Amino acid sequence: MTESTEHPLSGLWKPTQLQAMHYGPSSAKKHLLSHLPSTESKAFIITGSSLATTTSLISQVESLLGDKQHARTFANITQHSPVMQLDEATDAVLKDPNIDTLISIGGGSPIDAAKAISYRYHEKQDKFLYHITIPTTLSAAECTMVAGYTNEEGTKVMVADPHLIPQVVIYDSTFARETPQKLWLSTGIRALDHAVELMYYPTASEAPTKQLCLAALSQLFEYLPKYKKEPGNEDNITRLQLACFTSLFGLGLNIKGPLGLSHALGYALGAPYGIPHGITSCLTLPSVVRLKAENPAEAEQIARFLPSIGQQSSGDAKQDAIRVGDAIDELLKELDLKTTLKEYNVGEDQIPNITKMATGSDQGELYDKVASLLRSKL
Repeated sequence: MTESTEHPLSGLWKPTQLQAMHYGPSSAKKHLLSHLPSTESKAFIITGSSLATTTSLISQVESLLGDKQHARTFANITQHSPVMQLDEATDAVLKDPNIDTLISIGGGSPIDAAKAISYRYHEKQDKFLYHITIPTTLSAAECTMVAGYTNEEGTKVMVADPHLIPQVVIYDSTFARETPQKLWLSTGIRALDHAVELMYYPTASEAPTKQLCLAALSQLFEYLPKYKKEPGNEDNITRLQLACFTSLFGLGLNIKGPLGLSHALGYALGAPYGIPHGITSCLTLPSVVRLKAENPAEAEQIARFLPSIGQQSSGDAKQDAIRVGDAIDELLKELDLKTTLKEYNVGEDQIPNITKMATGSDQGELYDKVASLLRSKL
């Protein structure tokens, strides 16, 4: 995998299999059917019980498909996609040879579940399923070739393949209006996490990856507070959906391991302790940014965000990177997203295990710094 460098400026960008991205009110109603692989396609809908039982969104998609093209709806996906649910859904897909399309509707869990089902389907049938997704959060799971689910021990398992990236993404603000405000805002911080950690990701290219991340952060800082004040404004919702897309889409296929420390901490905190990934980013991102400011090369990249949030560079990359971390902290306060580990029943005794899982070691300088970071969040 080609790593990017700043001095000299060099790198590589590899596009994904994404074929189309629609955005705007009622875009699912306008465009969903035209993206099915054929007029004979049968679609399997994957979603969570909340969307299926408390909104009319799923029934709207079922009606669009009609009896001819709707195979079944699986509405049992819960947070972090437990493997038992994936087993049940995969078995249901395999029983119907006419199913060629997955339609995921919801946040990161249904989207990742659809990707994992396609991966398992390929293991048994030697082909992947076509995937259309209608995201209802800002987690950006639709932008990656990685799928995460939770095994029987409660540990996050990751599978990856370039064919897992959805072929079609439909950002429909009408659907997103149904998302609870805190979930929407916290997953917006998850998108912010993507943008920040891609800036110092070793294989992230200058164009389009880092240029898109700079734009994404600017939009997230502007429109998350606007959404909080006016959650029904669909233009604000759509702006945030596009910011979410630009926060991660630009990575393409030039992937070399997990994104960064904040994401690693998110995986260590998420599934094992039942903490949503949007909240894990709220807990970790500002402190991780300040920790990364100690590395000159990473500080240089983080400091590039200052103009995007209306601040001028001081010329001191370390101090400027710290200011970015402080600005994220202020944004969390403005959005009422400040929280602690204790609020999620994580105590001091769990710090060593979380730190080891996130850093891959049980001692050393990084271990000590991360353990200290976590203690500050108790």
